[in-house]
Parts: sequence; C-alpha cells; structure tokens
Amino acid sequence: MPCKPGLCRPGGRRWLRELLRLWYFRDVNQLSYWRKKMGYTPSHLGHVNIYVRNAEASRQWYEDVLGLHTYDFLAGRAAFMTANLDESHEIALMEIGADAEGPHNGQVGLNHMAWRMDTLADLEDFYNNLHKHGVEIKRVSNHSLSLGIYIEDPDGNGIEVYYETPRSEWYRQEKLFMHGDRPEVNFPGPWEKELQPDGVAAKS
Repeated sequence: MPCKPGLCRPGGRRWLRELLRLWYFRDVNQLSYWRKKMGYTPSHLGHVNIYVRNAEASRQWYEDVLGLHTYDFLAGRAAFMTANLDESHEIALMEIGADAEGPHNGQVGLNHMAWRMDTLADLEDFYNNLHKHGVEIKRVSNHSLSLGIYIEDPDGNGIEVYYETPRSEWYRQEKLFMHGDRPEVNFPGPWEKELQPDGVAAKS
C-alpha cells in the first residue's frame, strides 16, 4: 500500500509509527493506556511511612536538613511531615525504639525515597546545607534527566534529593533509564568533584 502524500520518509511505516508514538506521549496528563485498561490510576504517590528509632530526633533532622514542615507530632510515637503544604503529610516517621535494627543493603524493601527540587539553584542550596549540618554525602549522580544527591537519615534510611529537567528537554519520552545511549547533560555546581558515573545497580 503506497504512503499517503506527505507521509513518505526513509523507513516507511516505521517513521509513521514513531510519529504516532511521539504524538501519544505529547502530554503528561493524557489518558494513559493503563487508565483505559483498568478504568483508574492513582493521581500520585501520597506518602511513605518509615521506621525510625526516635521520632523527635528524626523530626528535627528532617526539618533542619530537608526543610520539611511538621503537621503533627506525637511524642514517642510518630511525626507527620511534608514539603507540600497542601498535603497532610508526605512522610510519616514511626518510632520503634532505640534498640531497633537498622536497614540492610541487599534486602527486599525500600531502597530510597526521593525529594524533588524546583530548580538547580535550590539543589545547590540544599547541597550547601548538608555541609553546614555535617551530613555525609554518599554520592552525587548525573542521570542525564536529573542530578541526584544521595544521603541517609540518622537511622540509615536512603534519601535522594534531586533536580529534574523539564519534560520538554528529555532526550526521549520512554526507555529513559539504564541505557548506554543516554546523552551527557551538564549540571554545573559545587558538586562537580563528587560526581560519579551513573551505573545500573539499584543501590543508594
């Protein structure tokens, strides 16, 4: 079957399929395949609950280091905190006692949580705040789409704080991770000496 006028390009129908694929992914709010299939999808991830040894000490750390707001605190029990004041909480810190065992690498479970910064300048301010509070930086990784700073809270829970480029600047719209053809993107800042190659291992 011959191509319609204006649609013939090298690669024939493969070019048309690629054009249709790009059109489908043009809008992040477009009805997804899974919504069509299931009738629903969650709007977003609302919160995570993590165990800590001391809710008060952890609450203070998350306020001082991450700048989170505490909406509720129950001494000896839990703290409910958020970065987005329109959310009742995005993280709950559940106290389980000073003798509790910490998380282990290589164990099934949460690898890390990630907090997104609006701008690269905000990420730089966060980086400087880490040094002010003496927080150890585990690594800084350039993911092409984003730059992530990896740390741990006082109980060893993994945290990434990152800046992500606008979707319009992504090098493609799918198969974004763990592929060797990702372009190098420059994220200038004080972390340049600490940057590590972005490997494929899912370790914080």
